[in-house]
Amino acid sequence: MKPQKVKIIYEDEAIVIVNKPPAFLTVPDRFAHKLPNLYTFLKEKYGEIFIVHRLDKETSGIICFARTKESHKNLCRQFEKRTTDKIYLALLDGNPINKEGSIDKALAKDEFRPGRMIVSQKGKPSLTEYKVVEEFQRHALVEANIKTGRQHQIRVHFKYIGHPLAVDGVYNGKKGIYLSEIKRKYSAAGRDREERPLMARTALHAFRLTLKHPDSEKDMSFEAELPKDFLALLKQLRKWGSNNI
Repeated sequence: MKPQKVKIIYEDEAIVIVNKPPAFLTVPDRFAHKLPNLYTFLKEKYGEIFIVHRLDKETSGIICFARTKESHKNLCRQFEKRTTDKIYLALLDGNPINKEGSIDKALAKDEFRPGRMIVSQKGKPSLTEYKVVEEFQRHALVEANIKTGRQHQIRVHFKYIGHPLAVDGVYNGKKGIYLSEIKRKYSAAGRDREERPLMARTALHAFRLTLKHPDSEKDMSFEAELPKDFLALLKQLRKWGSNNI
């Protein structure tokens, strides 16, 4: 997957709000420093830049950076006190019975599988509120509001309730979703190449971020438009995977 262009949603002397493309790291990789990452991109553009929070490499969407030490301290405090609102769009396998709800399950690192998280009573408190915004025959598009910012929180919480993300190589075992899974009479006849997935990365997008401006203390809300792969997948689901078919 080739990284798409980074889009600056908002910028001033204190903050930069970015729409992170999929396949873009938030910070440099420890072993492969030349991989595309937002920190290096923004540092070259603005000079001094400070990391406030992160998104996984495959997750697209809205992310905030600070341009001064004072702004960084203020924003980090907001995230720590959970006064910010972070809304994600996630495509799930199946349709949850409860169209709105909350998943209040503690999360901990998986001791047996490094890099993974699990639901555990010994973990840190974790809360995800959600509502279904669109339903299809085999999938549901949901808004997820994370009240805590644990690693892989959305992915693990939805797996716990039996509806993992439609594409998630780690927690669902699916690295892609194909048109042949959606369109009943799809046929590869006459095609010279192997079918390519509509989406080949985690089906998760950071959609909206609400915070107080670190200088003016004004409430500000930003939204990040969906990237091409997510839009293309939804288009096909609405055409072939509708509950009305």
